[in-house]
Order: sequence, then C-alpha cells, then structure tokens
Amino acid sequence: MPGLRTVVVVAGAALLARRALRRRIQESPLWPLPALEEPVSGRPRTRALRLRVARHETVADDVVRLRLEGRELPRWEPGAHIDLVLPSGLVRQYSLCGDTTDTASYTVATRLVEDGRGGSREVHERLCEGTQVEVRGPRNRFPLVDAPAYVFVAGGIGITPILSMLRSLPPTARWRLLYGGRSRASMPFLDEIEKLGEDRVTVVAEDEDGRPDLDALFRDVPAGTAVYCCGPEGLMEAVEARLPEGAGLHTERFAPRATAGGDHPFEVELRRSNRTVTVPADSSVLAAVRAELPGTLYSCEQGFCGTCQQRVLDGEVDHRDELLTDAERGDSMLICVSRALGERIVLDSELP
Repeated sequence: MPGLRTVVVVAGAALLARRALRRRIQESPLWPLPALEEPVSGRPRTRALRLRVARHETVADDVVRLRLEGRELPRWEPGAHIDLVLPSGLVRQYSLCGDTTDTASYTVATRLVEDGRGGSREVHERLCEGTQVEVRGPRNRFPLVDAPAYVFVAGGIGITPILSMLRSLPPTARWRLLYGGRSRASMPFLDEIEKLGEDRVTVVAEDEDGRPDLDALFRDVPAGTAVYCCGPEGLMEAVEARLPEGAGLHTERFAPRATAGGDHPFEVELRRSNRTVTVPADSSVLAAVRAELPGTLYSCEQGFCGTCQQRVLDGEVDHRDELLTDAERGDSMLICVSRALGERIVLDSELP
C-alpha cells in the first residue's frame, strides 16, 4: 500500500521535526516562558491580563511612560506594581504611577539601562503604540501606611511609586520629599512634583548641586514618621544609615539587595529527580539546577517575579529575594538569587 507508507513516512518526519524544534526551544535561554495563569512551584498566579499600549511617550532623558489600556482592570493602591511580560518572555516589574481610580488603564514608566539585561531596552524599542502585552497583578509590597508624618526620598526613576503616594495624601498631611537625580533633564515628572508643594519638595540635581544632604532632611523628624525610599541601592543604604530613632523605614527594590561577604559552594539535592548538583561560590542555584534540568522555569533572575520558586524539603536558606513573605520562606526559596546557609539543601525539584 504505497499511499499508506507515504503517510507513515510523512507523519514520522513531522514527529521528528517537532521533537527537534522542542529541543532547540528548550536550549534557548528564554525557555520555558513563564506560564501566565498556572501556578509555578505551587505559588498561585495573579490573573493575567492582555492590555494594549495606548501611549508611548518620552518624559525625561532615557525615560518612557506607557499607558496600557484594558477594561475593568483590578484596582490598586499607591505603591503597587505590575509584572510586565515582554514579547521575549522576560518578566519585569514596574510601579504604577497613574490614577488609582482609573479602571481602564495602567500607567508605568521605565528608564533605559544601557548595560542591563535587555528588559528596559525591549520596553523602549518594542512596546510601541498598538502593541499587545501581557500583564500580571497588580501587587503591592510597598503600601502607604497611616502615619502622623512622612518623609519621602526618591532617586531617579524611584519617583514612580512615590508619585502616587503623594497624590493620595490629604491636604492636611505632614510630608516632605527629597527628589534626586543625575540632572534635571533625567528626572521624570519633575514639573508635577514641584507643583505639589514648593515648601515641601527639595529637588537635587547632581550636576548642579552635588549629592543630597540627608542629614539636613532628617533633622527634627518627629517620632512615628514613616520614611519611604525608592532608588539606587546606595541611596537606600544611606537613608537606612541615617534613619532617625522612632521613624519607620519602608523601601522597595527592583534589583537584588547587596550582600556582605563572599559566597561558599554547597550541594543541592533534587529529591524527586534523584540528582545532586554542586553550586559553585560564583554561580546561582538556578544555573546549577538548569544544567541538570534544562526545563526548570525562570525569568527575571533577580528574585522578583517568583517564576523559579522551589519547595525546600531540608536545609537552611539564605533568602535574598524581594518577593516571598515570611510564611512562604518557611518552606520555599527563589533559586535565582537565594542560596544555602550551610553545606546542603534539598529541593522538591523535577523537570516540569
């Protein structure tokens, strides 16, 4: 039956082609793309939204603002952010800086990082008006608390979560803002910020004024003041070092926290896969695990998106993420940034 043999040969060739394609995809650094509506390692996902880029505009040097439109979008509070799933599959987090009452659009802003890992460039160059983009969230790990007084410190693009907080404060609130940047041209939303209260806002452009005077900012801060800081790691460390007694510090990071001292090698047992890998001092758990299990889910590699979360069966973890709650850290870790405190940890890990 020549016709049947032809069908069998064609079907077999198609099957081999599909398998080869799958191998090539799995060898790509972007495989596998994070699932949008399915749990990863047991962590529930927020509902995925598909929004349209309605506006893409430059608001400062190397800073663009996006307005993402949809219908009946989840409400959010000041300090919230969304996860933006870029066309490449990378996931990046951006603070919402629009109108909290607007249920038809979200607004975010991002600075181009020339020596970054490509996420910001993709936002700047590929998310043009009319583009469809996946969004998760919003989530809020930087909420505005009730306090008798506030001090806000923003560095550059770190103004985005603080902007919505300032808009939400009642006219009678006691607050001060220090907003710093490399130059006035590099500082987004500067005009709006200065209009919020000239006597409350201090703008420091480094090319004109040098570094901000944090000691002067925190002079005579009353007890119970809530201090909010978002910006470069050096700025947040400086604020923490000068925090007045009786004040409460709230920070948000979109880069891994700096760690003191060197790392040590350790072993990771992948229990369900019946394998053990060694994590060198200069490598991540994720890299070591993916060498054995190439299909292991990951995305941001900075401890923010939660895609690489794994359940820990044994061993103490040096948690370095900015996502998991204290309760979640009891039996899980983000293997892109966190490490073992001791010589060995055991993960309930297998090929997805």
